[in-house]
Amino acid sequence: MQYPFCLLPMACSARQNSAEANSSRRRRWAAMEMLSMLKVGYTILRSETPATDLVNTFMDWAARRSLLLLAIFLPPYYVYKLATSAFAVVAPEDVAGKVVLVTGASSGIGEQIAYQYAKKGARLALVARREASLHDVAAKAKDVGSPDVLVVAGDVANPEDCRRFVQTTVEHFGQLDHLVNNAGVASVCWFEEVPDVADFKQVLAVNFWGTVHPTHCALPHLKKSGGKIFANSSAAAVLAMPRMSFYNASKAAVLNFFETLRMELRDEVGITIATPGWIESEMTKGKHLSKEGTVEVDQDMRDAQVGLFPVVRAERCAEAIVDAVCRGRRHLTVPLWYRAMFLWRMLAPEVADFSQRVFYRRTAGGGHGDRQAKARRFLEATGAKGVLQPASLRSSDIKRD
Repeated sequence: MQYPFCLLPMACSARQNSAEANSSRRRRWAAMEMLSMLKVGYTILRSETPATDLVNTFMDWAARRSLLLLAIFLPPYYVYKLATSAFAVVAPEDVAGKVVLVTGASSGIGEQIAYQYAKKGARLALVARREASLHDVAAKAKDVGSPDVLVVAGDVANPEDCRRFVQTTVEHFGQLDHLVNNAGVASVCWFEEVPDVADFKQVLAVNFWGTVHPTHCALPHLKKSGGKIFANSSAAAVLAMPRMSFYNASKAAVLNFFETLRMELRDEVGITIATPGWIESEMTKGKHLSKEGTVEVDQDMRDAQVGLFPVVRAERCAEAIVDAVCRGRRHLTVPLWYRAMFLWRMLAPEVADFSQRVFYRRTAGGGHGDRQAKARRFLEATGAKGVLQPASLRSSDIKRD
């Protein structure tokens, strides 16, 4: 900026004053930090508390200052992330001819994952309890491009079955490259209305142990091939959706187990963890465990639980999952906008709690059936159901086994 000659002394004086003010602020900040350090040091010197308490007092003080370090670290970190992401975009893994074992492959997301791998030319081992449905999926997978498909009936909650279907896969194909842990079961009920919580051990058995056992059996083979693991957690585990306490707990366990396993394995085996929202599946068709722990199909309850959340087609979700695994991504959320909800949950938990209570409010007088019917009537009266839910969800023809 150019100043008239007569105003130059004033401009210079203003700049000097501003610089002096900034320097004064920096000196005051440094003095306050020094005073804070001296107070911590004085506390440590004069304290008679155990040494571990003193160390934690110092760490509490240091942690509050670590935000400055984080602000310095984040820009170069995200430049690195951008560079690695760009490399993954141009060089995803080619899975043609590789062996992929998919659990829960008889329907829903697992079925669609099998088709996505088949289109890329992968050889498949399909696992689920319903053998007849698996053969149907296998036939279609061959039609869309898989050169070889193995069907192995088995229950992921049974450790012996897990050992058997992993071993059968390796014996048949001679290797194992990708393990897709997809099998799961949902439970929808208010916790306080459950007659016997022991009836819900099967939720943990399928959703959590049903990923741990196959992973443990497959790990030696995956390390040998430099393979990858996919684990299907849930957005519900992050958002703590009401009526799903057992399901949320099992999926949160999956999330934390595989985060820990990633640390242990380092780069020997890649791990991708998904936290999908509401996806087209038997669960969003209304199939879940009731408060008695028995399988039921209740589409009124489904409408009350899903509400106005848009349901993503299973095919779209499977495309995103297979793409993420082939690109070596650590995490995946489908649809992506759920991450904004995760952020609210982390940064403003009280707001997130309030929103959940409003969405899943329990009105006085009138049973659950009345509230569920109101939710369904609202969806149908407004036409929102046809927009927010795929047509397949409106069918009540669902297998209960």
